[in-house]
Amino acid sequence: ESDFVFCSFSTSYKLEPTMFQTWMAILNKVPGSVLWLLRRNDTTEKNLRKFAKANGIGSERLVFSKGLPRDQHLARLRLADLALDTRFVNGAATISDALWSGVPVLTMQGEHFASRMGASILTAIGLPELVTHTLAEYESVAVQFGRNPDKLRRIKQNLLKNIGIEPLFDTPRFAKNLEKAFQTMWAQYLSSETPKSFSVEESPEDGDSREKTFHEVPG
Repeated sequence: ESDFVFCSFSTSYKLEPTMFQTWMAILNKVPGSVLWLLRRNDTTEKNLRKFAKANGIGSERLVFSKGLPRDQHLARLRLADLALDTRFVNGAATISDALWSGVPVLTMQGEHFASRMGASILTAIGLPELVTHTLAEYESVAVQFGRNPDKLRRIKQNLLKNIGIEPLFDTPRFAKNLEKAFQTMWAQYLSSETPKSFSVEESPEDGDSREKTFHEVPG
C-alpha cells in the first residue's frame, strides 16, 4: 500500500538492455518502489530478475503478473502509480489502456514512427509534459514523480479531466474526420488529380462531439 508502483505491460520483445537499465536506476533512486511487469514465460522472468540483480536491484522488486481478461486487466491497472513506456517500440494499446484506467504514462520520443507513438498519444490526451527526449530526462522525471506523489497526483487529476475533453478517446470526432478524409480523397479521384497530401480541417462544431462527462476511477 505504501510503495510506489512503476509498471510496464509491454510485450517482452520491446524490452531492451539500455531502457531496462534505466528502469533499474529509477528503482535505485526511489526507495521502496517496485516494477510491475507482465509474465510472458519463465525464461524472460528469470533473465530480467538476473539483470536486475546485476544492477543492484533485489529480484523481489520485480513483480510479475499473469495475463487476465481485458476488463480485469483494466481494473488492476489502477493499482499502478506510473507506467513506463519502452524506447525503440513504444506501447500503443498498452499506453491507451493505462491512460483510460487513469494511470499516467512516461515516454521518450524517438526518431521513427514506432518510437514516437507514445508522444503522439500523450499529446492527444493533453499531457505533453510526460514526453521526454533523452534517457537522462526520462530517468529524472520518473524519479521526481516517485519521490513526489503529490506532483503525480496533480497529473492524474488532469488526466482524468482530459479523458472527457481531449481528442484521444473521442471516437465520434475521429470517425467524422476520417470520413472527411475519405471524401477529400474521393473528390481528388473524381477530378483526376494526382494523389497528394492534405489536412483535415475541423469546423468549430466539430470540436468535442461527446457529451461532457468525466471519467471516474475509484481511488
